Amino acid sequence: MSIGIGGLIGGILGFFATRSFFGAFLGYFIGSTFDRFNSANSTSSGFKFTNKTYSNDASYYSSKLTQNDFATALLILSGAVMKADGKILKSELNYVRQFFKQQFSPHLSSKYIRDFKDILKKDFVLSDVCYSINNSMPIRQRSLLIQYLFGIAKADGIVSDSEMKVIQRISTYFRISSIEFEQIKSLFYKDTSSFYKVLGIEESATNDEIKKAYRKMAVKHHPDKFNQLGEEQQKAAKNMFQKIQEAYEHIKKERSIK
Repeated sequence: MSIGIGGLIGGILGFFATRSFFGAFLGYFIGSTFDRFNSANSTSSGFKFTNKTYSNDASYYSSKLTQNDFATALLILSGAVMKADGKILKSELNYVRQFFKQQFSPHLSSKYIRDFKDILKKDFVLSDVCYSINNSMPIRQRSLLIQYLFGIAKADGIVSDSEMKVIQRISTYFRISSIEFEQIKSLFYKDTSSFYKVLGIEESATNDEIKKAYRKMAVKHHPDKFNQLGEEQQKAAKNMFQKIQEAYEHIKKERSIK
């Protein structure tokens, strides 16, 4: 029985990518993207990679984006986040390294890590990289990539202000709304305002608006909607629903909402 590359990579991404419940969704959606890219750039034996030496600038990697090389685009964005605070930490590098080891064979993962070490030395126009991704990936998948980038930023335990700004800029290039970005961001911070952001509302919202927002989010993310997906995706849906419940219960208690 053959297994599509998207399904294989998706499953692995779902297990490891973000080290959170969103990993399963990341794998599920990005896996299908790999399938589309693969069909455009493969032979019957799999991905078609060209053997080229590194260039002295970023043009070599930029040219790969026009060939629908999603992995290269992901490495470029990963590097931008890692370099945002002026230092490349071992924990962040290990996060990306393990990410690719889980996806590819030892040979290909080693190739991509070698590419990544070279990519980290170069500067890229992020808007161009994001434009390439926008043309091939629906916005729902792009929002999951933002979560992956947050995972890198928090690999050392703290998301710095500079890392946050880079991720927010990428989010803007991805055409993700500010409300959705704040919702994603709130998953990585546990302050009072984050509970409101999980529900996609402001702290100034009325009690009725809070109830309405909760009902909307509960319906949208109810686990029953994901019964047709795999076990990991169902688990992710349950975890997301639990986060929504927790946020609402916290706000109810804080405001004494009946």
